[in-house]
Amino acid sequence: MLRARQLAVAFARKPYWERPGSTWVVRRWPDLTACLAATFFFWLSLTPSLVPRPWYYQGAIGGITAAIGYGLGALLSWLYRLLAPWRPSERLRARCWLGYLLLLPWAVAFMLGRSADMQRELRRLQGLPPTLTWHSLMIALISLAVLALLLVVARLIRLGTRLLTRLLNRFVPWPIAVALGLALSTTIVVIGTRDVVWDRGILEVADRLAAAKDRSTDPGVMRPYSPMLSGSPDSLIAWEDLGNKGRTFTGTAISAQEISGFTGEEALDPIRAYVGRAAYDDYADGAELAVRELERTGAFDRAVLAITGTTGTGWVNPTTVEALEYMHGGDTAVVTMQYSYLPSWASFMVDRNEAGLATEMLFDAVYARWQQEPEDERPQLLVFGESLAVSAIESAFDGLDDMIARTDGALLIGPPDFSPIHSELTENRDPGSPVWRPVYDEGRHVRFAQFPETDLRLPEGEVWEDPRIVYLQNASDPVVWWSPDLLFRRPEWLNEPLGPDVTSSIDWFPFVTFWQTTVDMAVSYGAPAPHGHRYGSNPVDAWAAIAPPEDWTPTDSERLGWLLEVRHPPKHGWAG
Repeated sequence: MLRARQLAVAFARKPYWERPGSTWVVRRWPDLTACLAATFFFWLSLTPSLVPRPWYYQGAIGGITAAIGYGLGALLSWLYRLLAPWRPSERLRARCWLGYLLLLPWAVAFMLGRSADMQRELRRLQGLPPTLTWHSLMIALISLAVLALLLVVARLIRLGTRLLTRLLNRFVPWPIAVALGLALSTTIVVIGTRDVVWDRGILEVADRLAAAKDRSTDPGVMRPYSPMLSGSPDSLIAWEDLGNKGRTFTGTAISAQEISGFTGEEALDPIRAYVGRAAYDDYADGAELAVRELERTGAFDRAVLAITGTTGTGWVNPTTVEALEYMHGGDTAVVTMQYSYLPSWASFMVDRNEAGLATEMLFDAVYARWQQEPEDERPQLLVFGESLAVSAIESAFDGLDDMIARTDGALLIGPPDFSPIHSELTENRDPGSPVWRPVYDEGRHVRFAQFPETDLRLPEGEVWEDPRIVYLQNASDPVVWWSPDLLFRRPEWLNEPLGPDVTSSIDWFPFVTFWQTTVDMAVSYGAPAPHGHRYGSNPVDAWAAIAPPEDWTPTDSERLGWLLEVRHPPKHGWAG
């Protein structure tokens, strides 16, 4: 008992550690200012963002954000020591540390409790069950582990820089050695992170995995034998050259019998033309091959011809395609061209511009061939895309007027922030309309929707002229709002009024909101439609507004939406 009391008194007098001698590698106890900043940043990381985050992601982002705060706090402390003469006494320093260590557990418990309350509110808005109590403890432990790991890495870098500086000092004066040491250390870290860890590590692994996936065929996908589908024995594109997503696109196509079962009327087998990346050398060749495939199938004699872009892997949302096919009794043709097999996040980093180039080549080739048809016999020419494919589709046009002039309608779902036409429309929206539901030119040609049944009627009383362009974008979709600008600038989507599924507890903080939204993109499929990056059967109502067949009714849209929800239930993971 006496020993325990003595230890408690000793700890109260000096609740921190000091290096016994200069030979010790560990040079100093953590800085108190840096610890306070890390704690504050950890609290900021617990604030809600656009979509609910799983506890393990929250733990990781908490540790990363706390490390950012620690670094900033350490920088401020170093600047103070460099510029200010005053230093706290041993007694004051001990009391400050003691107060921090005693209050920290209570503060963290309070932060985690408040965070759980805010997350429950967000989950309620987006139709998700509440979190479990033990999640908070796991968040704290994971955050602490990630923070400790990052601090160890940072100190190892600093130790390496110090050793390098001392080595250089044998040959050059100390100031020059310091400058050279910092320059060399920075170069090694940057090159090592970029070239070794990122390019030869993460991206190379992603490329190999994606290439292997592209060569595979998903379970249940069978080679089609309908001449209307690419990859069939009659097709100009071999089944093996379609890629994984292309084989799924044509190998799971609905038949005329399935469509008739829904409509009760005679139907046609839909045409699906897909040019896999292995089937062509350059984009011009791929676009020409796509046109010849359309000619082979008789696509220019159909009622509707739709051109779509793909996400990085070559994925096309089957719900969007099938909605159009069911709606028009299979009298449709859909064509696309794969430009990559990488997942969208890797494609964005490596070949983001390639998506636009490939889709532009495809559209121009199909459009030129479409114009050769007699004007009164041409099919309706539509374009559509989802996620990264929106940017690809928009890049095929010089602007909104060009899209209006050269298409009969467009459906663009979950547009990324960098999509050129979407950015222009949002920037130049009508005064008073929020950024998450903008109104452009009084809705004359373009309208935005999260809940199409009501949103597409806005603005009330205004005429919606043809061709019609619909953007489906959820107010809580991080793909729509992610931008590097989040690092240092408050976004407009946080201004009042907030979106219908965005919690009032959300706010912007430098660095923090950027990391939160980045993580949100990875978990954006965790919420049910229409929240996050899920759009469910909303394309049905959108197509019904853009290119409805004769006698199509809201009841038909409701029936078709229900059917597609059953056919394509929500799955976890990143689609493209």
